[in-house]
Amino acid sequence: MSVHVVQDTAPPEAVPIQKTLAAFVAVTESHQIPEGVRQRAVHHMLDAAGIALAASREDFALRVLTALRALGGTGDVPAIGLPARLPLRDAATLNGLLCHGLDFDDTHIAAVLHPTASIFPTVMAAAYATGASGRDAVTAYVLGVEAAARLGMVARGGFHRAGFHPTGLVGVFGCALAAGRLFGLTESQLVQAQGIALSLASGSLEFLEDGAWNKRLHPGWAANAGLTAAALAREEFVGISRPYDGRYGLYASYMGEDVSGSDLSLATAGLTSRWELMNTAIKPFPACHFTHGCIDAALELLRQGLDPDRIEAIEALVPAEVVEVVCEPEVNKKRPANSYDAQFSVPFLVAAAFRRGRFTLAELAADVLADPQILALAERVSYRVDPSSPFPRSYSGELVVTLSGGEVRSHREEVNRGAAERPLSNPEIVEKYRANAGLVVDARAVARCETALLDLDQAPEARHSFDRLGRSAA
Repeated sequence: MSVHVVQDTAPPEAVPIQKTLAAFVAVTESHQIPEGVRQRAVHHMLDAAGIALAASREDFALRVLTALRALGGTGDVPAIGLPARLPLRDAATLNGLLCHGLDFDDTHIAAVLHPTASIFPTVMAAAYATGASGRDAVTAYVLGVEAAARLGMVARGGFHRAGFHPTGLVGVFGCALAAGRLFGLTESQLVQAQGIALSLASGSLEFLEDGAWNKRLHPGWAANAGLTAAALAREEFVGISRPYDGRYGLYASYMGEDVSGSDLSLATAGLTSRWELMNTAIKPFPACHFTHGCIDAALELLRQGLDPDRIEAIEALVPAEVVEVVCEPEVNKKRPANSYDAQFSVPFLVAAAFRRGRFTLAELAADVLADPQILALAERVSYRVDPSSPFPRSYSGELVVTLSGGEVRSHREEVNRGAAERPLSNPEIVEKYRANAGLVVDARAVARCETALLDLDQAPEARHSFDRLGRSAA
């Protein structure tokens, strides 16, 4: 881990971030969260549940379930889509993996963070431990997302540039605060929970080099760690006093020299007046969010009548900050070794979209990854840094396509679909959920899970709603 020692970055008269966030989580009442935000919250949970159901059939899910059962046995909390119940932290670990495992889950654009994949499983587990109402569960989820999103925004993309995954790093703080809310922690204990969480934060981007499964584990581990931090704080365990702006705090330790570009004021800006959940994008494609502008550009060019058989070359314009994630090394990106490699490859994703006319989970099947026409087209894709990119406000993408005969066609997506300026509607989220969940369970089970989550805010006990997400309920 790169450590850059800096002087204290907060003026002495400022209220420390951890105290402001603790007060926000402790004192915000459910009725203070606007109804539209609460409705959006249950739709984000529904989106995550549908992805988790689709992921429950994957090999990585079954292997993690087997490992966790061997370590901790059985428990009370259901594994989404699987015939198993696990202890609180193990269930949170597995459910976080399921929500994030297909890389189809929501993203807070400015924070470059997948909030629901860690905070939703945390709230599920904590609700079983406390008997919380559905309304309390929704409130804790929203408060956790608000904290995590702001903490991610501080870095301004710097975590990625330093080789760390914000979902693992700042996710643990959002999870600790969400769990702490349901555990009934005091403001002082919520401060301690954040101090404890600093030593539990983790998440390397090294998986990009070989398509390893590690990233799938990051949100589940953040949920596990957040529950642990909150439980320790409840017992008055003493945490680090300056988890964010200290000499070896979150930003100094995980951003290196890039810490000078961070903005600590963003960690608490707009609390209770601006709801960052509404700036969290639901993905239309099962791929890294950085690639979506380019995928949509390819599909739009097809709609305009472009013939993929005439393509001689494709140049993708992408934000400078994402090149190392989705464009390099070029040899790997043009011939992804597995589906996870493919989800982080602009060349493959663009080529697949042109050749298949869509990009869904079906385009990550082994036969598609080996399709000679797609691979041949991926070889013709190059990239260039976009000098006009609005990153991280949105994840732009542009394609410049040279056709046989010298004709050049182009299309630019300035704002990726799903971002705050182009959000998916709640009905579109429900449609996405039904498509994903329907891959695994029958129509009656799809409808039961849908009703359970969309009505969560009115449920006397959240755990009865969450019970419907287990395979036994299907």
